[in-house]
Amino acid sequence: MRLLGIRYRVQGTGYKINNFNIMKKIKIYCLLAGILLLISFCKQPSPSGLTEFNPEQEKIIVDQVIHNAICWAMNKDTAALFNTFVPDSTLFIFSPDSASTLTGFQEIKYLADNVWMTDRFKAIECNIRNLRIKFSQSGDVAWYSCYLDDISEWDGQKSGWRNVRWTGVLEKKEGKWLIMQMHFSFPVERFK
Repeated sequence: MRLLGIRYRVQGTGYKINNFNIMKKIKIYCLLAGILLLISFCKQPSPSGLTEFNPEQEKIIVDQVIHNAICWAMNKDTAALFNTFVPDSTLFIFSPDSASTLTGFQEIKYLADNVWMTDRFKAIECNIRNLRIKFSQSGDVAWYSCYLDDISEWDGQKSGWRNVRWTGVLEKKEGKWLIMQMHFSFPVERFK
């Protein structure tokens, strides 16, 4: 008879069981199974799901998403705008003035349709300087900080921000980087 690939003999039938060899082979099989399980549990999935995380490549993609959040207006490219932000109620944008603080993607969509896409609005300047991008250890969250000049016209009158501090957080969802939160502020020295 064979059990686990080991020949043995059953008592009373003329077959002899060699306990030492059986135990040795069982221990080897258990050890190999344990090693395979350990390897499968220790192997961490990559942050993007299927490929290894490449911070330099991801930085280029995140940089473009950040630029699209404001600079889309230079060409009124709403596809770039709408593909930049998380499309749900978790989006939050903190502005220097309380009236401009936004909660939820629908507010971005409303402003695009009723303000930014009208003939009364014209983007004039979009400059992003000193952009710093960092990634979480898992590779699925990024945060950034920079200085922004966002100048536009409304009915021919200039408006906007110059040297505003801009920070934000992005999350990679289903392989796509999306802005989850942004914060704009001015240094206190500006008001002295």
